[in-house]
Parts: sequence; C-alpha cells; structure tokens
Amino acid sequence: MQLTIEHLSKTYPNGLKALDDVSLQIPTGMYGLLGQNGAGKSTLMRTLATLQDADSGSVMLGDTDVLKEKDKVRKILGYLPQEFGVYPKVPASDMLDHLAILKGIINRKERKELVEALLQKVNLWEHRKKAVSSYSGGMKQRFGIAQALIGSPRLIIVDEPTAGLDPGERNRFYNLLSEIGENIIVILSTHIVEDVMELCSNMAIIHKGKVLYSGSPVVSVEAMRGKIWERSISKSELPEYSQKYQIISGKLVAGKPLIHVFSETQPESGFHPASPDLEDVFFAKIEGLA
Repeated sequence: MQLTIEHLSKTYPNGLKALDDVSLQIPTGMYGLLGQNGAGKSTLMRTLATLQDADSGSVMLGDTDVLKEKDKVRKILGYLPQEFGVYPKVPASDMLDHLAILKGIINRKERKELVEALLQKVNLWEHRKKAVSSYSGGMKQRFGIAQALIGSPRLIIVDEPTAGLDPGERNRFYNLLSEIGENIIVILSTHIVEDVMELCSNMAIIHKGKVLYSGSPVVSVEAMRGKIWERSISKSELPEYSQKYQIISGKLVAGKPLIHVFSETQPESGFHPASPDLEDVFFAKIEGLA
C-alpha cells in the first residue's frame, strides 16, 4: 500500500499558509517528515489523520480517498499526536479496552486478548493496573503506540514522539517503531534529525509549508560530500565568518565555535573537509543552498 499526496494546500484564516502545494509518495515502511517547529508538519499530520480539511489537493491511501472517505480511513488509521489526553485515574488496561470499543471491537473476549497482546508488545503488561497519567514520558509514548495499533492499522502517524524522552526511553521507542514499520506505513514527524537518520529509509524535509526534499536520507547525505567544510574559530570571529561564508551550523567544542560552511571548494586555508550528516542536509536545504 502507498500513500499518495498531490498538490495539498492549506491556509488558515489568519493568512498563514501552512501547506503550499505539497506532493509526496510514501511507501510501506518508516517515513520521516523532518522540519522545524511551525514548518507545517502538524498541519499535514492532522490532515492525513482526518482531523482537519485541506483547501485543495488530494490524498489517496491505496484506493481510499483520505479527504472524502474519512470514516473508512479511521478504521485503518493509528494516530499518536504530540500530546494525548487520558482519564487521570483509569488503569491502562481499562483505557485500552475503552478505546477498542470506540474502534468497533465489540466482542469482550476479543478485546481482552487484544489488550493483553498490545500491552505485552509495548512492554507495559506489568504496569497494566496503573493509571496512564502516572506513567513516565517513555511509558506514555509506548502506551500511545499501543492505542495506535488497535484495529490492525495500515497507516500510523506519529507526531514528535521522542521529545522529552531520555536516551534509554528513546532507544526502546526506536526499536518498537522499527518493528511496527516493517509491514505498514509509519509516518514519523519530527524536528530531530537523528530520529530520521536512524529509523527511516525515506524522508521529506518541509519548511514554511513547502517540500524542499524527498528521498533517501543516506542519498541526501552522500550528495553533500565534498561540500561541507569545518573550522574551529574564536567567538569574536563568528560575526566576521557569518558575513563571509554560508555557515549552516555551528556548535561549541571545548568552548570554541566549530562551524560548518557550505561551499563547492575550500573556503580558505584553515578549513577542513567535514563528513556530512543529515543536519548539514537539513540546514543547507532550508537556506536554499542545495
């Protein structure tokens, strides 16, 4: 199954153009949607999740019209938003049971087996009697995946899933997402480049509502090879170098800025070739350099 998005646009009443002629083809597997906060990612995710309408364009999930057949889409959709509400005192098992009823699973025995299987899958079975509101950030996200898997979805949308998670929780979440994404479409919307590079075989970069790149993260990084140069400078030199060169990123190393510059040739003596990464691709695309 493939998700095909063609010429999707959305402008809010305040004049903000959140989506500007977005076209993407998203195959089975993990697909990364990379962009800064406010880039249009959440608007696209909510549109795909049938939570809001687009102004124009089309979205097809296989032979299902996502924009016109919303009830049909919801039966095969799993959605994990940035934040999801839960009843404060309801145990996780009861919460999943309730959500399964809402998904149309009426048979009590079937629901019981499903809830147990899902909680086992996300490693929360031992905590099934605890209220979800008492869970840690990582546990809540794993519960979110469990509820998104109700009904054997063909499309799962995950919006900024690892924000605020510690490294151990992120790794557990990565492993779970990778397993899920083997046989269905999983769209991972994030501003964290490591998430996309480690998890996704395909991706898109979106900025100010426009798609700047779609394709393989690995291919995009390789295309930057030989065009990224780095140099350690003093803090006082940073304004001068910012005026002279296309600095796409910088970080402090031992108290001194280490800058990355985009250039087809060596900018000047003292710069060394840098091994490009997805962060270089991201910033170069946003700055219109590549």
